[in-house]
Amino acid sequence: MILSHITKQYRGTRALDDLSLDIEEGKITAVLGESGAGKTTLLSCIMGLLPFEGEIDGVSGKKPKRRKDCSYLFQDALLLPNLTAEENIAFVLPTGMGERIKEMLARVGLEGKENAYPHELSGGEKQRVSIARAFLYPHTLLLMDEPFSSLDLALKRSLMELVRKLREEEGGTVLFVTHDVQEAAFLAERALVLHRGKLIGDLPIAAPQPRDFLSPPEEARELARILLDSGEIK
Repeated sequence: MILSHITKQYRGTRALDDLSLDIEEGKITAVLGESGAGKTTLLSCIMGLLPFEGEIDGVSGKKPKRRKDCSYLFQDALLLPNLTAEENIAFVLPTGMGERIKEMLARVGLEGKENAYPHELSGGEKQRVSIARAFLYPHTLLLMDEPFSSLDLALKRSLMELVRKLREEEGGTVLFVTHDVQEAAFLAERALVLHRGKLIGDLPIAAPQPRDFLSPPEEARELARILLDSGEIK
């Protein structure tokens, strides 16, 4: 996916400032930066939710259309309270996928919870439902907007490992936003750093998977240095 000269302004302030990127297909790419760096705006432009100046894969962003090959994993589970776990997933999928839904719920550790309502699930279980939904939705690109940021450390490690395994099995391209250097170093094959809408860091992470959550690869230090030098970490 090629992004060419992407610019997005809000009330005269540039959230994205002439940003050009080549997002490698079939890989996990992390996007880091402080609040207001342009990370979520970037995902919204890619998904076709916002008009912008520039092009994505040669298509102008002036009149965007929502990408049909794109799935999204949010920070919050965003489950409908009146639907069961299985029904929440089925709600966004083509008909006739009941067995696939049951299979995926089992793969994310929710076998037997198919008929549970959101209020009957823990926070981690709700996020597992949203992970199952994101991977089942037909897509070639998965966008993740800080889906691990509100989790305790043990749950974060568990769900990040789950996402890694599912992406390895299901394939596709992943672009995920995070504030956390450790998350990027654990999961991504490449890390981008944004500052005020501009790219200030682009670092491959070559360490083989699976990685040790408690001993991040050496690239984590370089990512931290880039953030410190830009003033993002105080």
